[in-house]
Amino acid sequence: MQNKAKFARPSATPLSGATDWVLLAVPGLIWGASFLFIAEAMRSIRPNGVTFTRILIGFLTLSLFPAARKPLPRSDWVAVAALGVLWLAFPLSMFPFAERHVSSALTGMLNGANPLFTAIVAAALARRAPAGRVLAGVAVGMAGTILMAIPTIREGDSSAAGVAIIMAALASYGFALNIAKPLQQRNGALPVIWRAQLVALVLTAPLGLPDLFTARWSLGPAAALLTLGILGTGVAHAVMSVAAGKLGATRASGTTFLIPVVAMVLGIVVRGERVALLAVVGSGVCIVGAGLMRRSPSWRQEQGREKLEGQQQVFARSES
Repeated sequence: MQNKAKFARPSATPLSGATDWVLLAVPGLIWGASFLFIAEAMRSIRPNGVTFTRILIGFLTLSLFPAARKPLPRSDWVAVAALGVLWLAFPLSMFPFAERHVSSALTGMLNGANPLFTAIVAAALARRAPAGRVLAGVAVGMAGTILMAIPTIREGDSSAAGVAIIMAALASYGFALNIAKPLQQRNGALPVIWRAQLVALVLTAPLGLPDLFTARWSLGPAAALLTLGILGTGVAHAVMSVAAGKLGATRASGTTFLIPVVAMVLGIVVRGERVALLAVVGSGVCIVGAGLMRRSPSWRQEQGREKLEGQQQVFARSES
């Protein structure tokens, strides 16, 4: 009874030590760089080939982790298949097509709106308005997204279409993350992601395989695509699962704040892309909106519940 009692009152543990900071930073750095890798890979291979190949490499990478092969109950298979579409096959197909019309920097910066779409979908699924501070964060974040998109209007219909494609991908992420949360709480992150990747691999193969065999490879694009698959579609998910287990999913999701900054810096420095000042301001506003949501009491209560559930799972495993 004494052992069980110590799990009854979770407390928010502050980040401690370099390891926790690394766990938070690594996924955001990798995913922020992924838009640069996509742009570089498309110098040799078409968009559908990029998507299929990165998922294939990511799937093979996660296969090396024994935890990914943990069995799942049959009752969760349909939801995992939905994740294969909404979290992987559809959005990962959209980003390469978007980058044919907009810069890798802007693509990554717009991804700062990801938490906003997740909150909107969560509220819609629950059929109730979000808490006041969450609603304020969504409003601020959406204003930032609009600011980022405005400069593309001056660049013509092609750039505006690229932004619309990115928005569709982010909306898909919003649904996917709400589906993924209970699945990962029951089964762990890696088994869910690994099987969703397998579904996405099957779905993207018909269009991706022909592009793979007709690609005109050179060292730079090949290295970029290999890195994208191993790190962006593989290792980053593994690190994120460790961070979520140790720090709680809500706190671990703070890594997404790094994505717009990393994408913008790499796009400007490595590819010489030009980013409108208004878009930079909008990216900052979007991050502020996400930060407002994370400081909401309802989000802190959710983090406490996640921590308690994680501790109870550890206790249950130790008892078995």
